This record gives sequence, C-alpha cells and structure tokens, in this order.
Amino acid sequence: MVAKAKTEGLAQIRRSRTRRVLPAEVRVGDLMSAAAALFIAKGIEATTVNDIVERAGVGKGTFYHYFETKEDVIVALRERFSRDFTAEVAQAVASCPTDDHRARFAAWLRGTVEAYIANYKLHDVVFHEFRPGNRNVKDKEIVLAQLGELLAAGEAAGAWKLPDARTAAIVIFDGMHGVVDDAIAGDQREAEPICRRLSELFSRMLSG
Repeated sequence: MVAKAKTEGLAQIRRSRTRRVLPAEVRVGDLMSAAAALFIAKGIEATTVNDIVERAGVGKGTFYHYFETKEDVIVALRERFSRDFTAEVAQAVASCPTDDHRARFAAWLRGTVEAYIANYKLHDVVFHEFRPGNRNVKDKEIVLAQLGELLAAGEAAGAWKLPDARTAAIVIFDGMHGVVDDAIAGDQREAEPICRRLSELFSRMLSG
C-alpha cells in the first residue's frame, strides 16, 4: 500500500514537472484549445475559468499568467481564427499564377467559403456570442487587408477597375459572410453551390 502511494506520488510529481517545462506557446495553445472546445459545447457564459484549466490540465495560476479574464481568451481565439483563416486562404491563392488575378480571386473565394464552413461552430461562438466594444478589431482587419491587397493588385494589372479596393473588399467579404451564414442556417454546407452563386455575382461586379 505504501509502495503504491509512493509510486502515485512520484507520477504526480512527474506530471507536475512536465506541465512546468512545457513551452509558453504550448501552454497558451492548450488553454485556447480547451476554451474553444468548451465554448462550442457549453457556450461562453456557462464556461468557467475552472472548466478551462481542468480541461487543459494546468493550474489556475498558469491561466492568469497568460490571460487576465475569460474574455481575453475569446479575443485571442478570434485573432488566432483570423490568422489561421487567412493562412489557409493564402495557400489556395498561392497555387494560382501570380499574373492570373481572376483565378487568384476565385481561389480566395473558394478558400474563404470552405474555411468558414469547416470552422463555423467556433466562428459562431467567438464572433457572434462575444461582441467587443471596439469596432476596430484586429481579426477582421487581417482578412480585409488580405483581400484588399488581392483586389488592388488586380486593378493595377488591369484585371478590373474599382472605385476603392478597401470598400470593395468590405462589400465582398461581408457579402460572402452573409451568404454562407444563410446557407448554414438552411443546413446547406456544400461549398460548391455557394461558391458558384457568389462567383457569378462578384464576377459581374468586378467586370463592371
């Protein structure tokens, strides 16, 4: 009995040491992933800091070392979502020739629709349930900057003409967002028909 207790005590010490030596980015990532899973399963309001640290397998002190509040985790999740989103879309765009701007826009459109549909549950939680007071949030700016650069490059090459690339980026992104939301609400999660409808609409706008 004593030997068993000693063995269990040593195992607990090893686990504790393992948690302490994990790199900071791993601990932060574990906390954010745990929070994301809980927010999706229970909702933001019902999820507590205790829930997050328990699922992540860390102490509460670790949580407060990196985040002051639960809301800080949500903001970090929004920013990570947008970074991952734009990185995934950038890969799709990079697969097209640099001088084929219409193909690059089509790749951007397909990439955003597919990424949005694949991650809509987390998106709905951190973007719809949580509304920050500051309108100038970083997460949307990352996406708009990416699209704005793509549109500006196409205009410079004569692929299309726009009154203002940023305004067009806002209209296109928000329009895509609304159409995909509507499709998901109607339990339609096939990217192909959504992309086809949006492509036809946006192509007319860009050709104008």
